[in-house]
Amino acid sequence: MTFRKTEFEVLYHFYLCEDSGEQFTTTELDEVNLNQLYNQYRSKHRLPFPDEVVAMREKYGLPAIKMAEVLGFGVNVYRNYENGEIPSESNGRLIQLAQDPKEFAKLLKLSGVYEGAELEKRLNKIESLDESKDPFFGFNLEEYMMGEKLPDIYTGFKVPQLDKFIEMVVFFTWKLKPFKTKLNKLLFYADFLNFKKTCYSISGARYMAIQMGPVPRNFGALFEYAAKKDFIDIFYTEFPNGAMGEHFIPRDDRPFKPEYFTTHEIEVLEAVAEKFVSTNTSQIIDISHEENGWKENVDGFKDISYLYGFELKNA
Repeated sequence: MTFRKTEFEVLYHFYLCEDSGEQFTTTELDEVNLNQLYNQYRSKHRLPFPDEVVAMREKYGLPAIKMAEVLGFGVNVYRNYENGEIPSESNGRLIQLAQDPKEFAKLLKLSGVYEGAELEKRLNKIESLDESKDPFFGFNLEEYMMGEKLPDIYTGFKVPQLDKFIEMVVFFTWKLKPFKTKLNKLLFYADFLNFKKTCYSISGARYMAIQMGPVPRNFGALFEYAAKKDFIDIFYTEFPNGAMGEHFIPRDDRPFKPEYFTTHEIEVLEAVAEKFVSTNTSQIIDISHEENGWKENVDGFKDISYLYGFELKNA
């Protein structure tokens, strides 16, 4: 498929009529096909993804109309970028520049959108976001836990989001009270199933193939962080063979927060929970070993490309 005079290869989705041999698509399949194209174009030209555009505005606490004025875009143009339209390279570079609080402060002052006390208030808020003024500058907890904030085929073309990943852990803990090994597979299937349906993961987490099946990178530290923050409880259970298992238990004072997710993402989480509700740890390991994403990457413990989501066999 071609976009802006550049050709890319996609895994084209369509239905085939068994009677007539006619190929046809639906709106949903058209979106999957186009998202593959758009994601590759953004990656090739290093252009911001929609969630990056939204996250920037939310970080500075500006409504869309004001952000559009600061950047010099029409408000409809800016809103289209948040909704998935791909910016021109020049506009994309400006958005990326504005992600730096120092540069955004310059743009805010030059734009004249705010004046006087309101401008001062906004500038103070922006200054508080400047990591270079932090005594721990250089250490970013989210990047330490989730990896570099760069959307690509290993993040499901999403910016890795620690809070969203942790909320997925809370969801499955409430639903299934799983042991750690099963939880790793539930997270994998949720992120990869969402990619299969939309060309985007839910959390942006990176997954790797180990002998026990697919797991999120740095899963030990991620789960320990969730427990230390009192989002979940982890209890250790001794099995008859002497092995120890980490059992994830929900906390009454920490309910699941659905506002972190879209309606579609909630549907995917629910579908995965329902699919594996009666599956024990050994069974889900065997099930995950049937996935090409695991089979073709376990030698060398490689990261699993989300493109394997299109080949899921068991979700």
